[in-house]
Amino acid sequence: MPRDERSDRAARAAGDERSPHEALYPVFLKLAGLPVVVVGGGPVAAAKLDGLLEAGAQVTVVAPMISQAIRARSDAPGSSLRLIERGFVSSDLDDARWVVAAATPEVNRQVAAAAAARRLFVNAVDDVASASAYLGGVIRRGPAIVAVSTAGIAPALAGLIREALDALLPDELERWIDVARVARVAWKRTGTPIAERRPLLLRALARLYRGDQAAETAEPLIGREAAS
Repeated sequence: MPRDERSDRAARAAGDERSPHEALYPVFLKLAGLPVVVVGGGPVAAAKLDGLLEAGAQVTVVAPMISQAIRARSDAPGSSLRLIERGFVSSDLDDARWVVAAATPEVNRQVAAAAAARRLFVNAVDDVASASAYLGGVIRRGPAIVAVSTAGIAPALAGLIREALDALLPDELERWIDVARVARVAWKRTGTPIAERRPLLLRALARLYRGDQAAETAEPLIGREAAS
């Protein structure tokens, strides 16, 4: 039996209701200033708040019981977190741009139905059947973000992959970003073709490890090589 067919049968046997090898479209969202609704008031919901608040989202938590951990975030100076202490109703999503369902499976299904009716994506935590969007294991190094997903099939594995990648990424990744940022400005000014940019950037980054001061700003190096 082909390996893909074995994998599909194993998924069905494990209760995975999605179509085999469901294709996903990875994306990063700009949520600053946008309304986000988190349904659920326990530790799972609390774990989702930091990333949303750091992204600048205007978050509302809806749940009949709200944990002290969530209340503490709401009470923090300058916090924009809003709490609604009651059960979920579909109108809670009327103005939302992103939805997180972190409640019981029954409530998550209600949230998913209300989100679908409003053409909203919903991240249902550890509830594949109710989810139309999945969050990956995330590595952040300054403005660089790497996310890993297993399409909701194996979140623990996504975490292991994230840890492995985190160990492989260089500590000076933010310096890489500084070099690339300055280089991009130079390339746009000089009209450097897209196909030539990666080799030039690799040379600029290599100079970081040779102690070349030109690599710290990248522009002198990029300018010389782009003209040669």
